[in-house]
Amino acid sequence: MFRRAFWFTSGVAAGVWATTKVNRKLNKLKPDSLALQAADRAVLAGRRVKLFALDVRDGMAHREAALKDALGLTAGPGPERHELPEQRRLVALEQPHPYHSLTRKEDH
Repeated sequence: MFRRAFWFTSGVAAGVWATTKVNRKLNKLKPDSLALQAADRAVLAGRRVKLFALDVRDGMAHREAALKDALGLTAGPGPERHELPEQRRLVALEQPHPYHSLTRKEDH
């Protein structure tokens, strides 16, 4: 008798668990739920694109500032503004662009 009660209870528990899992999966496949999932993913993709654009803008500003500093364009007005110090000019020319490997390589 105890054995039958155990198996009956186990069967009921397994049935309730399986029914709950199936109902959850079916609810996820309803049109309203699919629309919400698509909207959430679109918002997430928009945020990623915005963060990427901000990173690109920061990188551009950083590179522009480095080039201006290397070329001596950040100094105040005066004769040294138009003359490039040798050290700065060489440093600017030696720094490769981070995306240089993506561009066409010239044959030497």
